[in-house]
Amino acid sequence: MAQKHTIKFFAGRNSRYLAEKIAKSFGIELGKSTVTDFSDGEFQPSLDESVRGCTVFIIQSTFPPTDNLFELFLMIDAAKRASAHRVVAVMPYFGWARQDRKDKPRVSIGAKLVANLLCASGVDRIMTMDLHADQIQGFFDVPVDHLYASSIFVPYLKSLNLDNLAVAAPDMGGAKRAHAYSRFLDASMVICHKQREKANVVGHMTAIGDVKGKNVIIFDDMIDTAGTITMAADMMMEMGAKSVRAVVTHPVLSGPAYDRINKSALVEVCVTDTIPLRADVDTSKIKVLTVADHFADVIDKVYNYRSISSTFIQ
Repeated sequence: MAQKHTIKFFAGRNSRYLAEKIAKSFGIELGKSTVTDFSDGEFQPSLDESVRGCTVFIIQSTFPPTDNLFELFLMIDAAKRASAHRVVAVMPYFGWARQDRKDKPRVSIGAKLVANLLCASGVDRIMTMDLHADQIQGFFDVPVDHLYASSIFVPYLKSLNLDNLAVAAPDMGGAKRAHAYSRFLDASMVICHKQREKANVVGHMTAIGDVKGKNVIIFDDMIDTAGTITMAADMMMEMGAKSVRAVVTHPVLSGPAYDRINKSALVEVCVTDTIPLRADVDTSKIKVLTVADHFADVIDKVYNYRSISSTFIQ
């Protein structure tokens, strides 16, 4: 077996809320770090304890993406320059993942650029959850541990004891994810087809499949402005659904999202804590499940050179 090195956890500023829970679940204290801010907007992270020869896990979701992502780059660079043995970036939410291909001329492939920058900063491994597109794993030249929130959502959904279930994909791109959940829950499947007028604006939507009298659960990897999911929920209720819930890994929830959810036909929106909810809005319809124990378990397996296959629902 390969030699083990002392393990240390650090966190970016906006992900401390989650990093503290992951560290507690793992059984260690979160490492000390500070960030110096300059008046022009520049900032400099500092790891305030030795990491020489250590395996360092830096926990940082990239929301909103730019500052958090650059803070992660700087923390990785700081750990490498301080002679850390290995640096693992734990990114529960991987920003820029929607830019995984050229969908029109003269645009960037942001997810590939982020992968390049992470590798250039010196990262040895990436750990993330429910990427918007699975192929993003192939953008990296280092190992990627791609975790799935299904291991958290499925037990919760089964505990609700809902009968006559139907699993829905909010668009054609989510059909593979919805199919996997339909197998886990032994449910029928519905696919929504949407036409966008522009980014974050849905023009028209139709549903393929039977929802009449069914308890429908819409699955997606992220919920941003909530336009697609709330439109789908309202449409399915008009088609005779008994109830509609949404289960979404990353609650980006920008713009009018909270207001749309509260005014929609959705009974509940179940999300994880990869991104924190706002504290100044009504979140009574939103159920949050933590990913801390799941990440702590996978980190333990990676650190101890054990297989992580057992963490995935078969």
